[in-house]
Amino acid sequence: MIRNFLLERISWILLFAAFQGMSLFIAYIDATIPFGSMLYISFLSFLLFAVFLCFRYFRETRFYRSLEDWESSLDLSEVAEPISPFETIVVHSITEQTKLLKSELSENRIQLELEKDDLLSWIHEVKTPLTAMQLMIGRVENVTLKAQLNQEWLRIHLLLDQQLHQKRLTVIENDLYIEQIQLESIVFNEIKTMQSWCIQKGIGFDIQLDRTDVLSDAKWLSFILRQLLTNAIKYSEKSDIIIKSYEKEGQICLDVTDMGRGINQKDLPRIFDKGFTSTTDHWEQASTGIGLYLAKKAASPLLLKIIVDSQIEKGTTATLCFPKQNEFVNLQGM
Repeated sequence: MIRNFLLERISWILLFAAFQGMSLFIAYIDATIPFGSMLYISFLSFLLFAVFLCFRYFRETRFYRSLEDWESSLDLSEVAEPISPFETIVVHSITEQTKLLKSELSENRIQLELEKDDLLSWIHEVKTPLTAMQLMIGRVENVTLKAQLNQEWLRIHLLLDQQLHQKRLTVIENDLYIEQIQLESIVFNEIKTMQSWCIQKGIGFDIQLDRTDVLSDAKWLSFILRQLLTNAIKYSEKSDIIIKSYEKEGQICLDVTDMGRGINQKDLPRIFDKGFTSTTDHWEQASTGIGLYLAKKAASPLLLKIIVDSQIEKGTTATLCFPKQNEFVNLQGM
């Protein structure tokens, strides 16, 4: 800040130095003017000027330091009161711009909420014809055609469900209901939902649930598990998916292991990034890069940790770690 202040006032400093230099030069060439006295006067002038600069520095930079520390959060209370005409102009300009931004922000929020409500309403309305479609598919006699229709119906259902939960994620804290739930029922319900897809791809399940009681939100836990199972099924062919629960260091963990194509090691740090698909299989059209992102985002308020380990052509293990017993108090407070 000192450097900036001196650069801002460099013209004043140079002008003062020029005047003092000119006075000393005149005293030097004019014998009638005592050079020693003029040098003494210049020295006192420099001291006075230095004190003046210090006084102006603390007076003027107070306002600009407050601007420098301002976090641009549209809250002007952190900005110091102006004490000069130019500072008043700056504050007036910032105030007008802040009012405009607040107005636009308010309008955008209202518009966003309206669009969100419209989308949620549309999703709920679409579920009605989807249910009717499922009943109609059940009456199809051609086994091959029926399996294909069931798979496409399931894809639409999962995409709508994903979109619905994505919109609810912004207010997930208001939607949580923490209770003691059975992992067994959650796992089997999700497998049943994807049964037609698994049959078509020749995928079976090996379920080993040693620990089944967990404290969590049933709806959001189902959604997270749904994303992990969807990925496991999507990238597997004619193999078993192993689902097992166990206790490790006071934590209950749930593993979802597939024998699919696996994930490249350099991609693992980015798999939870929104929109990231793959660097090795960038041509892949089936992947949206949103499932694991939503799962990770939904897991955070539930104090769940998702760890993914994978090897190319050997498979992937997604581990869901539940909070320890001493962390349950935080969940129950929601």
